[in-house]
Amino acid sequence: MTDQPPAYSGPTRVLSGVQPSGALHLGNYLGALVKFARLQHEMDTFIFVADMHAITVWQDPAKLADQTREIAAAYLASGLDPAKATIFPQSAVTAHAELAWVFNCVARLGWLDRMTQFKEKSGKHKERSSVGLYTYPVLQAADILAYKATHVPVGEDQKQHLELTRDIAAKFNHDFEAPGFFPLPEPLTQGPGARVMSLRDGSAKMSKSDPSDYSRINLTDDADAISQKIRKAKTDPEPLPDNLEALAARPEADNLVGIYAALSNVTKEAALAEFAGKGFGTFKPALADLAVSVLGPVGEQMRGFLADPAEIDRILAKGAAKARETAAPTLEDVMKLVGFWRA
Repeated sequence: MTDQPPAYSGPTRVLSGVQPSGALHLGNYLGALVKFARLQHEMDTFIFVADMHAITVWQDPAKLADQTREIAAAYLASGLDPAKATIFPQSAVTAHAELAWVFNCVARLGWLDRMTQFKEKSGKHKERSSVGLYTYPVLQAADILAYKATHVPVGEDQKQHLELTRDIAAKFNHDFEAPGFFPLPEPLTQGPGARVMSLRDGSAKMSKSDPSDYSRINLTDDADAISQKIRKAKTDPEPLPDNLEALAARPEADNLVGIYAALSNVTKEAALAEFAGKGFGTFKPALADLAVSVLGPVGEQMRGFLADPAEIDRILAKGAAKARETAAPTLEDVMKLVGFWRA
Protein backbone atom coordinates (compact mmCIF):
# COMPACT_ATOMS: atom_id res chain seq x y z
CA MET A 1 0.00 0.00 0.00
CA THR A 2 1.31 3.47 -0.95
CA ASP A 3 1.77 5.82 1.99
CA GLN A 4 -0.61 8.77 1.82
CA PRO A 5 0.53 12.23 2.90
CA PRO A 6 -1.01 13.40 6.16
CA ALA A 7 -4.38 15.07 5.81
CA TYR A 8 -4.99 18.68 6.76
CA SER A 9 -5.82 18.93 10.47
CA GLY A 10 -6.88 22.57 10.85
CA PRO A 11 -10.33 23.99 11.64
CA THR A 12 -13.39 23.48 9.44
CA ARG A 13 -14.00 26.69 7.52
CA VAL A 14 -16.19 27.78 4.60
CA LEU A 15 -15.45 30.59 2.14
CA SER A 16 -17.36 32.09 -0.76
CA GLY A 17 -18.01 35.40 -2.48
CA VAL A 18 -20.10 37.27 -5.05
CA GLN A 19 -18.91 39.78 -7.65
CA PRO A 20 -20.10 43.40 -7.40
CA SER A 21 -20.79 43.63 -11.12
CA GLY A 22 -24.54 44.22 -11.26
CA ALA A 23 -27.82 43.95 -9.39
CA LEU A 24 -28.34 40.72 -7.47
CA HIS A 25 -31.33 38.60 -8.36
CA LEU A 26 -33.42 35.66 -7.20
CA GLY A 27 -30.86 33.18 -8.51
CA ASN A 28 -28.13 34.73 -6.36
CA TYR A 29 -30.45 34.72 -3.36
CA LEU A 30 -31.48 31.06 -3.60
CA GLY A 31 -28.20 29.77 -4.96
CA ALA A 32 -25.85 31.58 -2.61
CA LEU A 33 -27.08 34.13 -0.08
CA VAL A 34 -29.51 31.99 1.90
CA LYS A 35 -26.93 29.19 1.93
CA PHE A 36 -24.32 31.58 3.38
CA ALA A 37 -26.75 32.57 6.13
CA ARG A 38 -27.28 28.91 7.03
CA LEU A 39 -23.60 27.98 6.94
CA GLN A 40 -22.60 30.70 9.42
CA HIS A 41 -24.29 28.61 12.12
CA GLU A 42 -22.46 25.43 11.11
CA MET A 43 -18.80 26.42 10.66
CA ASP A 44 -16.33 29.32 10.64
CA THR A 45 -17.58 31.44 7.73
CA PHE A 46 -15.74 33.94 5.50
CA ILE A 47 -17.85 35.71 2.85
CA PHE A 48 -16.23 38.34 0.65
CA VAL A 49 -17.21 40.79 -2.07
CA ALA A 50 -15.18 39.70 -5.10
CA ASP A 51 -14.19 43.11 -6.41
CA MET A 52 -10.81 41.87 -7.68
CA HIS A 53 -12.56 39.26 -9.78
CA ALA A 54 -15.01 41.89 -11.03
CA ILE A 55 -12.32 43.92 -12.80
CA THR A 56 -11.29 41.00 -15.03
CA VAL A 57 -13.82 42.73 -17.30
CA TRP A 58 -14.24 46.50 -17.38
CA GLN A 59 -15.99 48.10 -14.40
CA ASP A 60 -16.77 51.78 -13.98
CA PRO A 61 -14.41 52.90 -11.18
CA ALA A 62 -16.90 55.55 -10.08
CA LYS A 63 -19.48 52.84 -9.37
CA LEU A 64 -17.41 49.92 -8.09
CA ALA A 65 -17.27 50.95 -4.42
CA ASP A 66 -21.04 51.52 -4.33
CA GLN A 67 -21.59 48.15 -6.01
CA THR A 68 -19.42 46.58 -3.30
CA ARG A 69 -21.63 48.16 -0.64
CA GLU A 70 -24.72 46.85 -2.47
CA ILE A 71 -23.43 43.26 -2.32
CA ALA A 72 -22.63 43.71 1.38
CA ALA A 73 -26.16 45.06 1.95
CA ALA A 74 -27.58 41.99 0.21
CA TYR A 75 -25.50 39.73 2.46
CA LEU A 76 -26.80 41.48 5.56
CA ALA A 77 -30.41 41.60 4.36
CA SER A 78 -30.28 37.87 3.60
CA GLY A 79 -29.37 37.04 7.18
CA LEU A 80 -25.58 37.10 7.38
CA ASP A 81 -24.60 38.31 10.84
CA PRO A 82 -21.24 40.14 11.03
CA ALA A 83 -20.93 38.86 14.60
CA LYS A 84 -20.90 35.29 13.22
CA ALA A 85 -19.54 35.59 9.67
CA THR A 86 -16.54 37.57 8.45
CA ILE A 87 -17.76 39.89 5.66
CA PHE A 88 -15.13 41.84 3.73
CA PRO A 89 -14.03 43.21 0.32
CA GLN A 90 -11.52 40.97 -1.42
CA SER A 91 -9.27 43.89 -2.40
CA ALA A 92 -8.89 44.95 1.24
CA VAL A 93 -6.80 41.83 1.96
CA THR A 94 -3.54 41.89 -0.01
CA ALA A 95 -2.90 38.22 0.79
CA HIS A 96 -5.26 37.30 -2.05
CA ALA A 97 -3.04 38.97 -4.67
CA GLU A 98 0.26 37.89 -3.08
CA LEU A 99 -0.76 34.26 -2.80
CA ALA A 100 -2.23 34.31 -6.32
CA TRP A 101 1.23 35.14 -7.72
CA VAL A 102 2.79 32.18 -5.93
CA PHE A 103 0.00 29.96 -7.24
CA ASN A 104 0.50 31.33 -10.77
CA CYS A 105 3.95 29.77 -10.51
CA VAL A 106 2.58 26.48 -9.15
CA ALA A 107 -0.32 26.03 -11.60
CA ARG A 108 0.38 24.80 -15.11
CA LEU A 109 -0.70 26.34 -18.41
CA GLY A 110 -2.41 23.14 -19.48
CA TRP A 111 -4.59 23.24 -16.38
CA LEU A 112 -5.87 26.70 -17.24
CA ASP A 113 -6.30 25.83 -20.91
CA ARG A 114 -8.87 23.25 -19.82
CA MET A 115 -11.02 25.78 -17.93
CA THR A 116 -14.29 25.90 -19.85
CA GLN A 117 -15.56 29.13 -18.28
CA PHE A 118 -12.77 31.17 -19.90
CA LYS A 119 -13.69 29.74 -23.28
CA GLU A 120 -17.34 30.60 -22.70
CA LYS A 121 -16.67 34.15 -21.47
CA SER A 122 -14.01 35.05 -24.04
CA GLY A 123 -15.85 33.49 -26.98
CA LYS A 124 -14.32 34.34 -30.34
CA HIS A 125 -12.29 37.20 -28.85
CA LYS A 126 -9.81 35.29 -26.71
CA GLU A 127 -6.91 37.57 -27.70
CA ARG A 128 -8.84 40.63 -26.51
CA SER A 129 -9.62 39.16 -23.08
CA SER A 130 -7.65 40.29 -20.06
CA VAL A 131 -4.94 38.08 -18.63
CA GLY A 132 -6.87 38.40 -15.36
CA LEU A 133 -9.88 36.66 -16.91
CA TYR A 134 -7.60 33.79 -17.96
CA THR A 135 -5.96 33.44 -14.54
CA TYR A 136 -9.22 34.07 -12.66
CA PRO A 137 -9.31 30.45 -11.34
CA VAL A 138 -5.83 30.86 -9.82
CA LEU A 139 -7.00 33.92 -7.88
CA GLN A 140 -10.00 31.85 -6.77
CA ALA A 141 -7.59 29.26 -5.40
CA ALA A 142 -5.81 32.03 -3.49
CA ASP A 143 -9.13 33.32 -2.14
CA ILE A 144 -9.90 29.90 -0.73
CA LEU A 145 -6.49 28.79 0.47
CA ALA A 146 -5.42 32.09 2.06
CA TYR A 147 -7.88 31.15 4.82
CA LYS A 148 -7.26 27.40 4.50
CA ALA A 149 -10.96 26.99 3.81
CA THR A 150 -12.04 23.36 3.92
CA HIS A 151 -15.42 23.79 2.24
CA VAL A 152 -16.68 25.93 -0.66
CA PRO A 153 -20.31 26.25 -1.83
CA VAL A 154 -20.28 25.60 -5.58
CA GLY A 155 -22.71 25.35 -8.44
CA GLU A 156 -22.13 23.26 -11.55
CA ASP A 157 -20.28 26.11 -13.28
CA GLN A 158 -17.68 26.35 -10.50
CA LYS A 159 -16.89 22.69 -9.86
CA GLN A 160 -14.01 22.72 -12.35
CA HIS A 161 -12.47 25.73 -10.63
CA LEU A 162 -12.61 24.02 -7.25
CA GLU A 163 -10.88 20.99 -8.74
CA LEU A 164 -8.12 23.33 -9.91
CA THR A 165 -7.84 24.71 -6.37
CA ARG A 166 -7.39 21.17 -5.06
CA ASP A 167 -4.74 20.49 -7.70
CA ILE A 168 -2.85 23.67 -6.81
CA ALA A 169 -3.01 22.89 -3.09
CA ALA A 170 -1.78 19.33 -3.62
CA LYS A 171 1.06 20.43 -5.91
CA PHE A 172 2.16 23.17 -3.51
CA ASN A 173 2.17 20.72 -0.60
CA HIS A 174 4.23 18.27 -2.67
CA ASP A 175 6.65 20.73 -4.32
CA PHE A 176 7.54 22.49 -1.08
CA GLU A 177 7.60 19.32 1.01
CA ALA A 178 4.80 20.54 3.25
CA PRO A 179 2.34 17.64 3.45
CA GLY A 180 -1.01 18.69 4.88
CA PHE A 181 -0.12 22.40 4.77
CA PHE A 182 -3.06 23.36 2.56
CA PRO A 183 -6.38 21.50 2.80
CA LEU A 184 -7.95 20.04 -0.31
CA PRO A 185 -11.28 21.90 -0.05
CA GLU A 186 -14.50 19.98 -0.47
CA PRO A 187 -17.49 21.22 -2.49
CA LEU A 188 -20.77 22.04 -0.77
CA THR A 189 -23.51 21.38 -3.29
CA GLN A 190 -26.13 24.06 -3.06
CA GLY A 191 -29.25 21.92 -3.24
CA PRO A 192 -32.76 22.81 -4.47
CA GLY A 193 -33.13 26.22 -6.02
CA ALA A 194 -29.40 26.57 -6.60
CA ARG A 195 -29.75 26.84 -10.38
CA VAL A 196 -32.54 29.29 -11.12
CA MET A 197 -33.22 29.79 -14.81
CA SER A 198 -34.36 32.81 -16.79
CA LEU A 199 -38.05 33.70 -16.61
CA ARG A 200 -37.93 34.18 -20.38
CA ASP A 201 -35.95 31.06 -21.34
CA GLY A 202 -35.97 27.94 -19.21
CA SER A 203 -32.74 26.70 -20.84
CA ALA A 204 -30.65 29.73 -19.79
CA LYS A 205 -29.47 30.54 -16.29
CA MET A 206 -30.96 33.64 -14.64
CA SER A 207 -28.36 36.35 -15.13
CA LYS A 208 -27.81 39.99 -14.26
CA SER A 209 -26.24 40.45 -17.72
CA ASP A 210 -29.41 39.43 -19.61
CA PRO A 211 -30.64 42.53 -21.51
CA SER A 212 -34.26 41.81 -20.53
CA ASP A 213 -35.12 42.87 -16.98
CA TYR A 214 -38.13 40.54 -17.24
CA SER A 215 -35.74 37.58 -17.32
CA ARG A 216 -34.96 37.94 -13.62
CA ILE A 217 -36.34 39.10 -10.27
CA ASN A 218 -33.95 41.60 -8.74
CA LEU A 219 -33.60 41.68 -4.97
CA THR A 220 -34.45 45.38 -5.05
CA ASP A 221 -37.67 44.88 -7.05
CA ASP A 222 -40.83 45.98 -5.24
CA ALA A 223 -43.93 43.83 -4.84
CA ASP A 224 -45.57 45.10 -8.05
CA ALA A 225 -42.46 44.39 -10.13
CA ILE A 226 -42.09 40.88 -8.66
CA SER A 227 -45.73 40.03 -9.36
CA GLN A 228 -45.64 41.43 -12.88
CA LYS A 229 -42.47 39.51 -13.82
CA ILE A 230 -43.96 36.23 -12.60
CA ARG A 231 -47.23 36.89 -14.46
CA LYS A 232 -45.25 37.50 -17.65
CA ALA A 233 -42.87 34.55 -17.15
CA LYS A 234 -42.76 32.20 -20.13
CA THR A 235 -44.80 29.02 -19.67
CA ASP A 236 -46.68 26.46 -21.79
CA PRO A 237 -50.44 25.82 -22.08
CA GLU A 238 -50.53 22.49 -20.25
CA PRO A 239 -51.51 22.02 -16.58
CA LEU A 240 -48.79 21.03 -14.16
CA PRO A 241 -47.97 17.30 -14.10
CA ASP A 242 -47.92 15.05 -11.06
CA ASN A 243 -44.38 13.70 -11.48
CA LEU A 244 -40.83 15.02 -11.88
CA GLU A 245 -40.12 13.12 -15.09
CA ALA A 246 -42.92 14.88 -16.94
CA LEU A 247 -41.95 18.21 -15.37
CA ALA A 248 -38.31 17.88 -16.52
CA ALA A 249 -39.47 17.83 -20.15
CA ARG A 250 -40.98 21.32 -19.69
CA PRO A 251 -38.08 23.66 -18.78
CA GLU A 252 -40.08 26.81 -18.04
CA ALA A 253 -42.60 24.95 -15.87
CA ASP A 254 -39.76 23.08 -14.17
CA ASN A 255 -38.04 26.38 -13.37
CA LEU A 256 -41.13 28.00 -11.83
CA VAL A 257 -41.93 24.91 -9.75
CA GLY A 258 -38.31 24.82 -8.60
CA ILE A 259 -38.51 28.47 -7.53
CA TYR A 260 -41.75 27.79 -5.63
CA ALA A 261 -40.19 24.79 -3.89
CA ALA A 262 -37.04 26.68 -2.92
CA LEU A 263 -38.90 29.75 -1.63
CA SER A 264 -41.24 27.58 0.45
CA ASN A 265 -38.41 25.25 1.53
CA VAL A 266 -40.09 22.10 0.24
CA THR A 267 -39.18 19.55 -2.43
CA LYS A 268 -40.35 19.78 -6.02
CA GLU A 269 -42.38 16.65 -5.37
CA ALA A 270 -44.24 18.43 -2.58
CA ALA A 271 -44.87 21.45 -4.80
CA LEU A 272 -46.24 19.23 -7.55
CA ALA A 273 -48.46 17.41 -5.08
CA GLU A 274 -50.02 20.78 -4.24
CA PHE A 275 -50.53 21.99 -7.82
CA ALA A 276 -50.73 18.87 -10.03
CA GLY A 277 -53.47 19.23 -12.63
CA LYS A 278 -53.77 22.98 -12.10
CA GLY A 279 -52.93 25.55 -14.75
CA PHE A 280 -50.60 28.51 -14.56
CA GLY A 281 -53.57 30.79 -13.98
CA THR A 282 -53.71 29.23 -10.52
CA PHE A 283 -50.02 28.54 -10.00
CA LYS A 284 -48.53 31.90 -11.00
CA PRO A 285 -50.55 34.01 -8.51
CA ALA A 286 -49.58 31.61 -5.72
CA LEU A 287 -45.91 31.85 -6.76
CA ALA A 288 -46.12 35.66 -6.97
CA ASP A 289 -47.61 35.92 -3.46
CA LEU A 290 -44.91 33.61 -2.10
CA ALA A 291 -42.09 35.49 -3.83
CA VAL A 292 -43.36 38.84 -2.55
CA SER A 293 -43.66 37.51 1.01
CA VAL A 294 -40.09 36.15 0.99
CA LEU A 295 -38.24 38.72 -1.11
CA GLY A 296 -40.16 41.84 -0.06
CA PRO A 297 -38.52 42.02 3.41
CA VAL A 298 -35.08 41.33 1.87
CA GLY A 299 -35.42 44.24 -0.53
CA GLU A 300 -36.71 46.49 2.23
CA GLN A 301 -33.76 45.65 4.47
CA MET A 302 -31.34 46.13 1.59
CA ARG A 303 -32.67 49.60 0.97
CA GLY A 304 -32.35 50.34 4.69
CA PHE A 305 -28.69 49.29 4.76
CA LEU A 306 -27.90 51.18 1.56
CA ALA A 307 -29.33 54.33 3.14
CA ASP A 308 -26.54 54.11 5.73
CA PRO A 309 -23.31 53.51 3.75
CA ALA A 310 -21.17 54.47 6.75
CA GLU A 311 -22.52 51.47 8.66
CA ILE A 312 -21.81 49.17 5.72
CA ASP A 313 -18.27 50.56 5.55
CA ARG A 314 -17.82 49.94 9.28
CA ILE A 315 -18.88 46.31 8.91
CA LEU A 316 -16.63 45.80 5.87
CA ALA A 317 -13.64 47.41 7.61
CA LYS A 318 -14.06 45.24 10.68
CA GLY A 319 -14.41 42.14 8.52
CA ALA A 320 -11.34 43.07 6.47
CA ALA A 321 -9.27 43.45 9.64
CA LYS A 322 -10.26 39.96 10.78
CA ALA A 323 -9.65 38.51 7.32
CA ARG A 324 -6.15 40.05 7.18
CA GLU A 325 -5.40 38.68 10.65
CA THR A 326 -6.55 35.20 9.62
CA ALA A 327 -4.69 35.13 6.30
CA ALA A 328 -1.42 36.64 7.56
CA PRO A 329 0.07 33.50 9.18
CA THR A 330 -0.72 31.42 6.10
CA LEU A 331 0.94 33.93 3.81
CA GLU A 332 3.99 34.24 6.05
CA ASP A 333 4.40 30.45 6.12
CA VAL A 334 4.07 30.33 2.33
CA MET A 335 6.80 32.96 1.92
CA LYS A 336 9.13 30.92 4.12
CA LEU A 337 8.33 27.65 2.35
CA VAL A 338 8.95 29.23 -1.06
CA GLY A 339 12.26 30.65 0.18
CA PHE A 340 11.57 34.36 -0.10
CA TRP A 341 13.93 36.60 1.89
CA ARG A 342 12.76 37.60 5.33
CA ALA A 343 14.66 39.96 7.64
